[in-house]
Amino acid sequence: MESSGQVKEKILKTVDKRRDEIVAFLQDLIREQSVTENEASIQRFITSKLKEMDLMVDVWEPSWNELKKHQGYVPVKVGYEGRPNVVGVYRGRGKGKSLIFNGHVDVVPSGPQEGWPHDPWGGQVEGGKMYGRGTSDMKSGLAAMTMALKCVLEAGVKPEGDVILEYVMDEEYSGNGTLACILRGYKADAAVNCEASDLEVQPAHTGSMWFNITVKGRSASMSRIWEAVSAVEKGYRVFRAVSDFETIRLEKRHPLYADPRAALACFVGMFHSGSYPSIPPDLCLIRGRMGVLPNEDPHEVQRTFIQYIGKVADCDPWLKDHKPEVVFTGYMGEPAEIPPDHPICKTVEASFEEATGRRAVVKGHEGCTDSRLLIKHAEVPTVIFGPGTITQMHAADEWVKIDDLIASVKTMALTIVNWCSYSQ
Repeated sequence: MESSGQVKEKILKTVDKRRDEIVAFLQDLIREQSVTENEASIQRFITSKLKEMDLMVDVWEPSWNELKKHQGYVPVKVGYEGRPNVVGVYRGRGKGKSLIFNGHVDVVPSGPQEGWPHDPWGGQVEGGKMYGRGTSDMKSGLAAMTMALKCVLEAGVKPEGDVILEYVMDEEYSGNGTLACILRGYKADAAVNCEASDLEVQPAHTGSMWFNITVKGRSASMSRIWEAVSAVEKGYRVFRAVSDFETIRLEKRHPLYADPRAALACFVGMFHSGSYPSIPPDLCLIRGRMGVLPNEDPHEVQRTFIQYIGKVADCDPWLKDHKPEVVFTGYMGEPAEIPPDHPICKTVEASFEEATGRRAVVKGHEGCTDSRLLIKHAEVPTVIFGPGTITQMHAADEWVKIDDLIASVKTMALTIVNWCSYSQ
């Protein structure tokens, strides 16, 4: 019987041996153009891979009507026909703790080709990095969790607890894919959400909310322009108020966010006004996004924001009688967290140190993830850990470091044996 150290060394050597295969698998994932609402092809590819690994594979199209009944549902305009979830399950002997690895297969559009020196769907490797849409967000995480279990099994190690691999669709717009896994009955003693974390162990993530602000002006004939009240001018006043509100909120603190600027980002992403060059605009539509710390109530933050915009309007001769209408609509992802000393966090920390020889950095994730659904609606303690960097999420010429991909495979593989126990 081999010692624990020998077993883990065998697993790490298996990962090194499979380095080229791991890289090639990620390239195959990148070449699947799985922009949200077009996830069917990549799910077929993943299903084939899981069957090669002799896992129990569950493929299903979530019921839109059932999802709508759940409090965790985020409204979307397109349903899930032809957009399956895929789950692969390794059944342990029931003598160890169970573990979920969770990741999403959908990506945002690549955007204009001019912003990409590399093919967004090519998976080109150059200078120790792989380029392509989804390399950081988050197909490298999908590749890592898949190959971690594959390398454990190839090393002749049998996890005692169940290992569940979740490949969900529609994360970029809603998170309803993970919610569908919960409704399907998938639970475990803990979970690892494999979003890009810069290889940091992240027990918390921020919330993210979208808002619309409608600002009214008054139009007039171009020959009586002095009678008009420009919705552009009044909209810009509200635009500045949004920026000022963010500045006020930067005083908020959380122990896992030493610098809260990224966590609390509140900004205008869309500003629309006017319909014709020679007509003074009478309406302005502002759309934006706001971040929320894990120790905040997002609904209270919404109320505070609405009140603040109202107070700014009271100082304007026009807006005080024509109040901007503020509505939170579209994406709404609540913040979530587990204690940094939770056993699953400590297990991932220890596994990272065993795999890399470096101490893990423990911080909060600066963005919203599907962890919130597992924590809040499945009561599964979940930590975020994965390759890729948050600075590359949704970026042009997106990339991931190959060495980080391999380090994450090793960490996840050791997490499996450390958390689930094993036999030989």
